[in-house]
Amino acid sequence: MNIILLGPPGAGKGTQARHLVETRGMVQLSTGDMLREAKDSGTEMGKVVADVMARGALVTDEIVIGLIREKLETVKANGFIFDGFPRTLAQADALGELLEAEGETLDAVIEMRVDDEALVARIVARSTCGMCGEVYNDNTKPIPADGKCTNCGGTEFKRRADDNEESLKTRLMEYYKQTSPLIGYYYAKGLLARVDGLGAIEAVQGEIKAVLDA
Repeated sequence: MNIILLGPPGAGKGTQARHLVETRGMVQLSTGDMLREAKDSGTEMGKVVADVMARGALVTDEIVIGLIREKLETVKANGFIFDGFPRTLAQADALGELLEAEGETLDAVIEMRVDDEALVARIVARSTCGMCGEVYNDNTKPIPADGKCTNCGGTEFKRRADDNEESLKTRLMEYYKQTSPLIGYYYAKGLLARVDGLGAIEAVQGEIKAVLDA
């Protein structure tokens, strides 16, 4: 089963993707992670990525599609989770063509819907474990009193420099401008499902499970 997780920054896509990886044996394909991994890999595609990033140029859709193709052909998985790609209609078309060429299908597109003001409030209070990426929140899930991550025992926690109200509103605007057309695109294909991205983590997991099991 191959799925796309759609949602603005901070909607919880990474948290839900990790749960699907652990419980269903799926593989998360995050654009940023793939680019960093490729840059250090020494492969032909990796050299292209390293050169583009060294020049500070934008990574093209063709490069990202090439990286996804490599993963589809070399990684054995119980399905893939596309996180952060596609972001535009052109990328959606390219991904559809790639999946068809590889004999794969796209089974569901899950939009994690949020209220913008509540999302900003949540992200401004967010920090993550520097070791495993476990997410904490000053209000709803504070860092344990002993200063140790409940997931891995790590003691270093990070806040993103751009997790502030002004930067978040800019990122949200960019997301809606770029990605809104995808909602209609996948709705027309009968692939779109919506879940409440601001629910409790376990509740969102349950909603996503219901979509995938259906």
